[in-house]
Amino acid sequence: MLFRRGRESENVEDRRGGGFGGLSLGGRGIGIGTILLLLVGAYFGIDPRLILGLLGGGAPVQVTAPAHKPPANDPEARFVSMVLADTEDTWRALFQKAGRQYQDPHLVLFTGATQTACGLGRAAMGPFYCPPDQKVYIDLSFYDDLKQRFGVPGDFAQAYVIAHEIGHHVQNLLGISDKVQAARQRMGEAQANQLSVRLELQADCLAGVWAHHADRARQVLEKGDIEEGLRAASAIGDDRLQRRTQGYVVPESFTHGTSAQRVQWFKRGIETGSVAGCDTFQNSPL
Repeated sequence: MLFRRGRESENVEDRRGGGFGGLSLGGRGIGIGTILLLLVGAYFGIDPRLILGLLGGGAPVQVTAPAHKPPANDPEARFVSMVLADTEDTWRALFQKAGRQYQDPHLVLFTGATQTACGLGRAAMGPFYCPPDQKVYIDLSFYDDLKQRFGVPGDFAQAYVIAHEIGHHVQNLLGISDKVQAARQRMGEAQANQLSVRLELQADCLAGVWAHHADRARQVLEKGDIEEGLRAASAIGDDRLQRRTQGYVVPESFTHGTSAQRVQWFKRGIETGSVAGCDTFQNSPL
């Protein structure tokens, strides 16, 4: 991609290096003894919040690290900050054209675990978006997994990951996420999973919409970037992940869509640049 020297977003919150994944106890920092207890607890499957709550006499787990830009000597963090900035520029323009105002989300960098408005976020969950606090959370070690475990290196693959989560933010601003959540609560598990798949595929499509308009406005894509993004979408399809981890596929348990579906909708967004064209909630099969 061609914006490695582009604008960096002011909406990056770097919680790395602030103790155990940026967590603190009742406003106090976490000492090495507490960290050891947390590690032992994690080994036995104990939620770190339970240990912190006991040690703090019931005091809430808080985040103390202030928001600040990634350090100048951290190219990976600065890159995701530039991706975030580019999504801001793109979605502000698209919302304005539609007569709406875009609200910038925040991007939180953390290591291991961190507190969110959606509960405790863990690196093992992968990157995720939390609607109540309108923040995207990512442990940058995920990119190592993307490269080493899934064989998908490259900066556009990394940008796709951020753009997908920003797609969830767009859904949140448009009221789509709330409608899906309300509908899921009235359904059985299999039907609810199908709605989750449609929500995720729409976020893939919206990521493609961002890439389409960013390239038209700022010529950010290089040769091979789109193929790189499509490989990333394919690598994290439910069918491929299930086959890799358990050796068989259970379609009714899918929550993100198959590799083919993710590629299809991401590609549709790139080719059309149309938010309206990302309607995955039609009655027609995916």
